[in-house]
Amino acid sequence: MDKPKSYCEAVGHLDKSNVHRIYHDRAYGFSIQDDNELFERLILEINQAGLNWTTILNKQENFKKAFHNFQIKKVASYKDKDRQRLLNDAGIIRNRLKIDAAIHNANVILELQRNFGSFKNWLDTHHPKSKEEWVKLFKKNFKFTGGEIVNEFLMSTGYLPGAHISTCAIYPKVLKTKPAWANR
Repeated sequence: MDKPKSYCEAVGHLDKSNVHRIYHDRAYGFSIQDDNELFERLILEINQAGLNWTTILNKQENFKKAFHNFQIKKVASYKDKDRQRLLNDAGIIRNRLKIDAAIHNANVILELQRNFGSFKNWLDTHHPKSKEEWVKLFKKNFKFTGGEIVNEFLMSTGYLPGAHISTCAIYPKVLKTKPAWANR
């Protein structure tokens, strides 16, 4: 079999209960309105760096529990005991830099909420941008946000196109959520 040209092709043959198929069919590329969900996606993308996405998808529920359902205010208030708790949690990725980035980024998002009303509003204010412009903006504000992380975060949340090919059965469902890239 030839190498799949897209995530859509890669998951097309998988059982509907496969973590990749569930993510592809229900989350990937869909517009997200809730700041905590946007924060969750950013933290999952950061934790994927250097690993495979299967690992992150399999640990997603563990991440939710460990990070208090990605409640931005709660994560922003984490102290050293919380860092240690996370570093001891075998259910997540135990990387000090990634944990520190999550706490820092939660604080950045709190500031964005104060200044723009929400993280989503901040993203919408800066849309549209090229991938390169987004990366520069994220690096200026957030920690652990290189090109691939920013690209996947923005594509997976509907700010950049490319999550689904136009022939994918999920593509029309994504369009119904009015992703930002479709409203240029």
